[in-house]
Amino acid sequence: MNLQHLTELAHAGAIDELELLSLEGGFYVLRALTGTGPQTLCDARGEVMHLRSTTELRQLLADVPPLRCTLVQHVVHDEMCGQRSGPIEPLRVPVTLANQW
Repeated sequence: MNLQHLTELAHAGAIDELELLSLEGGFYVLRALTGTGPQTLCDARGEVMHLRSTTELRQLLADVPPLRCTLVQHVVHDEMCGQRSGPIEPLRVPVTLANQW
Protein backbone atom coordinates (compact mmCIF):
# COMPACT_ATOMS: atom_id res chain seq x y z
CA MET A 1 0.00 0.00 0.00
CA ASN A 2 1.39 3.42 -0.93
CA LEU A 3 0.64 6.79 0.69
CA GLN A 4 -2.05 7.65 -1.86
CA HIS A 5 -3.88 4.38 -1.19
CA LEU A 6 -3.57 4.94 2.57
CA THR A 7 -5.07 8.42 2.17
CA GLU A 8 -7.94 7.08 0.06
CA LEU A 9 -8.70 4.35 2.60
CA ALA A 10 -8.59 6.89 5.45
CA HIS A 11 -11.03 9.22 3.64
CA ALA A 12 -13.34 6.25 3.03
CA GLY A 13 -13.23 5.30 6.72
CA ALA A 14 -11.76 1.89 5.87
CA ILE A 15 -8.85 2.07 8.33
CA ASP A 16 -9.56 0.94 11.89
CA GLU A 17 -6.19 1.91 13.32
CA LEU A 18 -2.58 2.60 12.41
CA GLU A 19 0.24 0.68 14.05
CA LEU A 20 3.73 2.15 14.14
CA LEU A 21 5.99 -0.86 14.58
CA SER A 22 9.28 -0.11 16.33
CA LEU A 23 11.97 -2.35 14.86
CA GLU A 24 15.55 -3.13 15.72
CA GLY A 25 17.93 -0.66 14.12
CA GLY A 26 16.08 2.47 15.20
CA PHE A 27 13.40 2.66 12.54
CA TYR A 28 9.65 2.29 12.32
CA VAL A 29 7.25 0.66 9.88
CA LEU A 30 3.65 1.85 9.50
CA ARG A 31 0.86 -0.70 9.21
CA ALA A 32 -2.80 0.11 8.58
CA LEU A 33 -5.35 -2.25 10.11
CA THR A 34 -8.33 -2.63 7.79
CA GLY A 35 -11.32 -4.94 7.55
CA THR A 36 -9.38 -7.04 5.05
CA GLY A 37 -6.30 -7.30 7.28
CA PRO A 38 -3.11 -5.36 7.96
CA GLN A 39 -1.44 -3.45 5.12
CA THR A 40 2.11 -2.12 5.33
CA LEU A 41 3.01 1.30 3.92
CA CYS A 42 5.42 1.06 0.98
CA ASP A 43 7.44 3.65 -0.95
CA ALA A 44 7.29 4.43 -4.69
CA ARG A 45 9.44 1.37 -5.48
CA GLY A 46 7.06 -0.93 -3.63
CA GLU A 47 9.49 -1.51 -0.76
CA VAL A 48 8.50 -1.21 2.88
CA MET A 49 8.89 2.42 3.95
CA HIS A 50 11.25 2.94 6.90
CA LEU A 51 10.47 5.92 9.12
CA ARG A 52 13.03 7.39 11.52
CA SER A 53 10.77 9.15 14.02
CA THR A 54 7.24 9.98 15.04
CA THR A 55 7.90 13.50 13.73
CA GLU A 56 8.59 12.06 10.28
CA LEU A 57 5.36 10.06 10.56
CA ARG A 58 3.36 13.19 11.45
CA GLN A 59 4.85 15.07 8.48
CA LEU A 60 4.12 12.16 6.14
CA LEU A 61 0.49 11.90 7.27
CA ALA A 62 -0.20 15.66 7.38
CA ASP A 63 -2.86 15.39 4.65
CA VAL A 64 -4.43 12.17 5.94
CA PRO A 65 -7.61 12.40 8.05
CA PRO A 66 -7.04 11.88 11.79
CA LEU A 67 -6.70 8.21 12.72
CA ARG A 68 -5.99 6.31 15.92
CA CYS A 69 -2.31 5.34 16.00
CA THR A 70 -0.46 3.00 18.36
CA LEU A 71 3.28 2.52 18.77
CA VAL A 72 3.99 -1.23 19.02
CA GLN A 73 7.29 -2.39 20.45
CA HIS A 74 8.28 -5.94 21.22
CA VAL A 75 10.48 -6.04 24.30
CA VAL A 76 13.38 -8.38 23.60
CA HIS A 77 14.19 -8.78 27.30
CA ASP A 78 10.85 -10.55 27.74
CA GLU A 79 11.69 -12.94 24.92
CA MET A 80 14.90 -14.22 26.49
CA CYS A 81 14.94 -17.96 27.01
CA GLY A 82 13.52 -19.01 30.36
CA GLN A 83 12.54 -15.53 31.54
CA ARG A 84 8.75 -15.85 31.34
CA SER A 85 6.23 -18.48 30.46
CA GLY A 86 3.15 -18.05 28.31
CA PRO A 87 2.46 -15.59 25.52
CA ILE A 88 4.35 -12.31 25.62
CA GLU A 89 2.44 -9.25 24.46
CA PRO A 90 4.23 -6.26 22.93
CA LEU A 91 4.23 -2.83 24.53
CA ARG A 92 1.44 -0.73 22.98
CA VAL A 93 1.47 3.07 23.47
CA PRO A 94 -1.01 5.52 21.89
CA VAL A 95 0.63 8.11 19.60
CA THR A 96 -0.98 11.38 18.61
CA LEU A 97 -0.65 12.33 14.95
CA ALA A 98 -1.40 16.00 15.62
CA ASN A 99 1.56 18.34 15.14
CA GLN A 100 3.37 18.81 18.42
CA TRP A 101 4.71 22.29 17.58
